Amino acid sequence: MAKAYRKRALGRGLSAILSDEDNNRFTKSASLNFDEIEIDLIDLNPYQPRTNFNQKDIYELASSIKELGLIQPITIKTKDNRYELISGERRLRAFKILKLKSIPAYVRKADDQASLEMALVENIQRKDLDPIEIAISYNRLIEELSISHEEMSKRVGKDRSTISNYIRLLKLDPIIQSGIRDNFISMGHGRSLININSKETQLIIYEKILRNGLSVRQTEKIVKELNNKKVSRVTNYNEGLLKKIKLLETKYKTTLELKMRNEKGQLSFKFKNVAELNKLIKRLNES
Repeated sequence: MAKAYRKRALGRGLSAILSDEDNNRFTKSASLNFDEIEIDLIDLNPYQPRTNFNQKDIYELASSIKELGLIQPITIKTKDNRYELISGERRLRAFKILKLKSIPAYVRKADDQASLEMALVENIQRKDLDPIEIAISYNRLIEELSISHEEMSKRVGKDRSTISNYIRLLKLDPIIQSGIRDNFISMGHGRSLININSKETQLIIYEKILRNGLSVRQTEKIVKELNNKKVSRVTNYNEGLLKKIKLLETKYKTTLELKMRNEKGQLSFKFKNVAELNKLIKRLNES
């Protein structure tokens, strides 16, 4: 079956996004030729950033492959006498729809970290990858590689601010994240809603966006007006009240959080763990 496909090098995807040093790590250990691998021996990539696959698109891809053949082989690595997919899940799914027994594949040497990086790089270039999937991918890379946004920027060739803006979307209520994924609202709407700390308030404005078909600019205006009201409300109390709160924080060696609305609210203590809570209770009992 391999003869039916033209042998060709991978496109500029990795070299265009990863630094030369990272790219060399992948290419030096891999041949540009591919092998025919039995599909039943290939396991899916657990680090795949994409979680939504449009079934209609997969069937269209399968139809294209049936008529024209596979343009780009998938990329896999050996693992426990089997293979694990690094990139090309859409192509693999299409081959399964066609009930083909094997698929052309580049077999590469890559650890789990490299698999995650390569899957991200392939997917990040796809126009149909939604902002939340991109955000989750960036966040996983940063956490698992223990690198800063600046270092991530160098690795994937994206501005640090762009990466930060995506990751901040994960602070939104899950319902709003789903709204972005399903194209009910745009990433721009989400970025506006991030500036509201209360997820309850986020949802209220989110529902208003859906109900009234608000634009990003209209949403930004609502959020700005809301935050200005909060600043004004706190300012009315802050001279005397905030000084007293600071004194309490100093006395009990803790952080206090004040929430007020129409002169009603709550004052709460913050603690990181049970040990810190026990120390706080002890100080309160001694006062």
